[in-house]
Amino acid sequence: MTSPWRKGLSSADLDAAGWDERYRAKDRLWSAAANLFVADRLSTMVPGTGLDLAAGDGRNAIWLAERGWSVTAIDFSEVAVERGRTLTDRVDFVVGDVRTWSSDESFDLVLISYLHLPMDEMRSVVASASARLASGGELFMIGHDRSNIERGTGGPQDPEILWSVGEVTSRIDSLTVIEAQVVRRPVETENGQISARDALIRARA
Repeated sequence: MTSPWRKGLSSADLDAAGWDERYRAKDRLWSAAANLFVADRLSTMVPGTGLDLAAGDGRNAIWLAERGWSVTAIDFSEVAVERGRTLTDRVDFVVGDVRTWSSDESFDLVLISYLHLPMDEMRSVVASASARLASGGELFMIGHDRSNIERGTGGPQDPEILWSVGEVTSRIDSLTVIEAQVVRRPVETENGQISARDALIRARA
């Protein structure tokens, strides 16, 4: 996987039209497999209703649906959503901006995977995600950790939009945190395998 962040783009460049172009440019912008930690942590969770925010073409949503979940996947790239729809009919793909999209439905799982926004916008998305959890539901968050710039590989290079475990957990004090740590994810590079550093946070309503 080649991250668009390596091309020197800023967060201001990452609008829906920009992502449409990136998805058009490659048959697969991301790996077809679910994220390593999504697959590891959620494989034994009893299926229910799931919401995947900023889902892209749905690799995590599809993985969940294949295991019996009823999943809604939201992304603001129409190209990504249409591509996801061609891959499966088991996921309800919706074109929408996670910063403004709303629903009255509650979910047993809300997934936020590698969504990187300015702090105020990210805080709002996390608050909205938490409010959509059913009783006992889980908020699962995985994203590039701030320490990844100096000690990892790939991902955004702007510390203002990277995650910190402490900062994220402070935004979900209405939930019970069940896991919060920096985890290492193996990445194949020109110089061999290097570990990227991700922030992993799981919390329950």
